[in-house]
Amino acid sequence: MPPISLLELGRVREGSDRRTALDDARALAREAEGWGYRRIWVAEHHNMPIVTTAATSLVIAHLAAATRTIRVGAGGIMLPNHAPYVIAEQFGTLETLFPGRIDLGLGRAPGTDQVTLRALRRDASASDHFPQDVLELQAFLAPAQPGQRIEAVPGSGTQVPLWILGSSLYGAQLAAELGLPYAFAAHFAPQALDAALRIYRERFKPSAQLQQPYALVSVNVIAAPTDAEAKFLATSQQMSFADHLRSTRRLTQPPIADIESYWSPQEKAHASQMLACSIVGNPATVREGLQALIDRTRADELMIVSDVFDPALRQRSFRMIAEIAGASPAAPQ
Repeated sequence: MPPISLLELGRVREGSDRRTALDDARALAREAEGWGYRRIWVAEHHNMPIVTTAATSLVIAHLAAATRTIRVGAGGIMLPNHAPYVIAEQFGTLETLFPGRIDLGLGRAPGTDQVTLRALRRDASASDHFPQDVLELQAFLAPAQPGQRIEAVPGSGTQVPLWILGSSLYGAQLAAELGLPYAFAAHFAPQALDAALRIYRERFKPSAQLQQPYALVSVNVIAAPTDAEAKFLATSQQMSFADHLRSTRRLTQPPIADIESYWSPQEKAHASQMLACSIVGNPATVREGLQALIDRTRADELMIVSDVFDPALRQRSFRMIAEIAGASPAAPQ
């Protein structure tokens, strides 16, 4: 199987708090390193009580300081929310502190609602400039040129690897044009998965960073000793998706015995469409599901989302997935 990585949102559980969520993420990063995960990414979301990774670069530092070999990065920074120069400074600092271990995934969506976008002092049209902003950021991370009047310090010369994130054809086209690795968000928007990967590979142009296309696919996976337990644990995520559809702001809920009593048929249909690429079950079920996804997508890497309410059972899920995938720890740098 290809390398595996994991996506961490620092979700706050019902009955817990935000500090615990961040510390649970740090503990998971340490364990994931030992289990052989290649990288751990955190995502920028704003005005979401359930998610603690809004200050993405700070959370990356929190995780990187607790680990030695696993790559730590953004999956991603929503670039329209920021000046590329500031992101170059932030991630240049991270690369300086944790050399050879920082990734910078870039998204075009705001990662929030329009009201919060105004609080961020950003214009909704900022996303129209995303390709230019990516190139500007790339230039600030490149070695400084003679006579260059504005330099990112730290930042210049760090050449932090950039990724383009997406759940539509737009990101695939841009990643191909710029010759950058591409990460597709099949964990919440799988509908365009096959078409996006096909376009990315067909149109890819080699670049200084990447000579061949490299596609990462993020996917929901929940592993447990039995199919029944895994399906039970998955109800926490199913409730979160239903709450999102309702615009209900609740923390991650403990699993329930009967998910059908929680959501309406319409909510179930919509959430099931968003969760269509999920793999939930015992080791044999998960192995079969992962292999089917790899055969379908020819993914160069999988990024695992495993939203389980109980931290110990969540760690167990990630550990079982690593064992199924045959992951092995990286050597210390």
